[in-house]
Amino acid sequence: MKRMLSMIALVTLAGAACADSGMKPGLWEMHIAKNVVDGRDMAAQMAGMSDKMKEQMAKLTPEQRAQMAAMMGQHGMGVSAGGDMQLCITPEMAKRDAPVADKNGSCAPTNVRRSGNRMSYEFNCVSGGTKTTGSGESTLNGDSMTNRSDLTVVDHGQTHHIQSESEMRYVKSDCGKVKPMAAAGRP
Repeated sequence: MKRMLSMIALVTLAGAACADSGMKPGLWEMHIAKNVVDGRDMAAQMAGMSDKMKEQMAKLTPEQRAQMAAMMGQHGMGVSAGGDMQLCITPEMAKRDAPVADKNGSCAPTNVRRSGNRMSYEFNCVSGGTKTTGSGESTLNGDSMTNRSDLTVVDHGQTHHIQSESEMRYVKSDCGKVKPMAAAGRP
């Protein structure tokens, strides 16, 4: 189940379109609005994990929380006080005319099309033994973005259908301790 949740997070992140349409470099927060896996709504389970993580973080000393935040930041993510995922978008990533690829750039979206502030794209790749096929769309409106994807993921012989929707909002130009995802946004 943890592997499935990791795949959901990766698929949701892949929808973050960094494009010449005006996405600002800096710190963005992402809220997962919908995650349906194999017809099962995962929102409650993910909310429960977020609540549990907040609970565990609250038990840490300020020094331990700072250390945890720094460790997450080194891996290209952070968590806001409200429990939303934080991403650091570099100027280079913001200039790309394609969605953010997976961490190592081996599953980059294809057939990327733009119309105004909307970008649609497809996935058809194999990365780390996992095959991903499907499509997505991102819409940028100033300091906010919505992302939708409909994917089929075949992992270790198991096929999963994932539908996700996320919302992102720009926080500030300084990413603070959240570092950009390694290799993300590279062609």
